[in-house]
Parts: sequence; C-alpha cells; structure tokens
Amino acid sequence: MRRYSLRSLLPPRFPWRNGNRIELLVDGERYFPAMLAAIDAAQHSIKLEMYLVHSGRVFSQFLAALTRAAQRGVRVRILLDDFGTQKIADIDRLALHEPGMELQFYNRLRWRKGLGNLLRNHRKALIIDRELAFTGGAGLADEFLYPGTPDTPWHEVMLSVSGPVVADWSELFERTWWGLIRGQAEPLATPVRPAQQGATRSRVCASNGPRAHYVNQSLYTHIAQARQRVWLVTPYFLPSLKLRRVLIQAALNKLDVRILVPGNLTDHPAIRHASRRHFARLLKQGVRIFEYQPRFIHAKIALCDDWCSIGSTNFDRWNLHWNLDANQEVDDADFAAQVHALVEQDFTHSEELHYASWLQRPWHLRVREWLNGKLDQLLSKLR
Repeated sequence: MRRYSLRSLLPPRFPWRNGNRIELLVDGERYFPAMLAAIDAAQHSIKLEMYLVHSGRVFSQFLAALTRAAQRGVRVRILLDDFGTQKIADIDRLALHEPGMELQFYNRLRWRKGLGNLLRNHRKALIIDRELAFTGGAGLADEFLYPGTPDTPWHEVMLSVSGPVVADWSELFERTWWGLIRGQAEPLATPVRPAQQGATRSRVCASNGPRAHYVNQSLYTHIAQARQRVWLVTPYFLPSLKLRRVLIQAALNKLDVRILVPGNLTDHPAIRHASRRHFARLLKQGVRIFEYQPRFIHAKIALCDDWCSIGSTNFDRWNLHWNLDANQEVDDADFAAQVHALVEQDFTHSEELHYASWLQRPWHLRVREWLNGKLDQLLSKLR
C-alpha cells in the first residue's frame, strides 16, 4: 500500500441538484427502523460509513441486517473510524468479517503517528443501491435509542434522501474507500439518477480539513446572505473567530440570530464550559442563546432563511482542522418550514440566557470556563 496523507483525499465540490426528496427523521425511534428496513430491502449494494459505533442493542440489529444482506448476495461495504469504534466488542468485530462483508477502518490508531491520530472520519452515511441515502448526526449506539433509559437521552436528527444527490453520496464514499486501499481517490463516474417528482434543490457538501472545509465555507456565505433568520443547533459550540464575527454581524443587522446548545445534559462537560466563555460578547451584541433541557441535544443544524444544512458537522474549530465531515444542504421553503418547526419546538424546551443575568453567574462557573477555555486554546494549536 502506498503511503499517503489522509488530508490529501480532497472531496469534490458537488453541484446543486433539483428533483430530490428529503425527509426529516427525528430521534432514534424514527430513523433506526427506516434505516434497517432499507438494508433489508437492498438488492445490489450497501455502503455504510460511520464514526461512533458501540456494541449494544442498536449495533446488534444493524449487524444482523447487514449479515442477512450479505447472505442474499448484496455487496456490503462498511467504513468505520478506528477511534469511534473502540467500544465494539471482540465478538462483534469478528462478525464484521463474515463472508460477503467488506470492512475498512479509517486511520488506525498507532502511537508512531503522534498528532496524526487526531485525523478522524466523522461522517455518517448509509447508501442503498445508489437509490436511497441516510445522513445526519447519529451513530450506531444505544445512546441514540429513544425512548430509552434515563442515561441515554440523546436528541438527534437524520435525513432520508432520494434523487440525484444520492449519486454524490455514493461518490464521496467511493473516494474515501479507494483512497484507503490505494492511497489516492479513484476517478469515478457515478451515474446520476433522474430527478424525481418534485423540485427540492439540494447538494452534498463535504469537508476534509482546513484546506477543503466546504461545509463551514458554505455556512459563512449563507449567514452573510441571510435576510431574516440565522439559527444554529450544535452539541459542541467552539466557534472560530470568523463564525463569531459573522453571527454578531447578522445580529447587528437585526436578523433573528439564535444558537441552541446543550444544557447540563452533555457527554462533554468540559467542552460546554469552554464554549460558554464566548457567550457574554455574543449576548451583548444581540445573539440569542438557548440551552436545551430535556435531553442531550446532539443534532447539527444550520437554518438561514430557506437554506438548511444538516449532517455530521459540529461547526467548531475541531471539526475544521481534524475531521472528515459531510452535510446535506437543502434550499427549499417547504423543507425549511419543517426544520423551523422542529427547532422552534426545541426552543420551547430550552432555557434562554440573557446578558444581564449572565454577568451575574457564580464565580466558580467563571473559573471553569476560564480553565476549559485555556485547554481549548492549547488543543487548537495542535495542528
């Protein structure tokens, strides 16, 4: 195998395509059954690309469905991130090597790689027969299974996608897959399916480190072009200076600028406290900030007027420098209205922060913000 740079596999700039059907799937009780049914209906090929995978109820269901597909002759290819799959039990790892299953791990952890171990494949995609795709922020882990137990309360969003853009998801998978095998992206000509009835305009927006972080670049552009609202939902709010500036400028331009982040329920308290050091300036300039209360909100959504971006990107500095990510962008008033309704409902289950009261928060919270902020600044230099 040739030696290669994981950053060198630059994704293409996919075009906007009309005639797609995009369905919003909220929480595990909706998207997991839909994904499993699609695997069971597959006739030719299944491509699964995942970051977070843990042994448990969810993964057992998917492993069984993938095995059944392989046994009936479907080509099953599975691309997993090596770090995100550390909690797969040995017996499940063996099952992934059953006949008919092709498996690769992205960027195997090796001490000799040093900082190279930080390069991760954070994308989440399931592509069936090049006809149907699923993407969003969920992993194959019981944390996303809701209703669940009190310690698994994650709130997440996935998309079901059909139409011409599925070919782009397929090509994106192929580039990474063949890049790992041969050390370079194989030139591909994935057939684009005809437009379906309807006119939903959409595109795949992918990223691969700071030299090709098209997801963030697109976000900055659409925030600058927005005329009514800019809503951002993210579980880890560690924004770059540029993102903070464009959000503040939008608020100063009298747009409805809101950020929805986790409250006390989060899987990374240190990140939460590090992010809060930015709140005072944002609140002072008119950006509204909400902390979601019922569960840990893990969704990644950007909504600017009728444009929406949903996928794996957390819109933070870490993703910008270290992760392969991909989002589905949709430019459609009807779909934007659905996303608007979802996020607006989440706002009603959130606590809004206000500038005056924020300045009166306890000293111990300020200390935690300062300490975690310093750690974040140190980590941001590791690139």
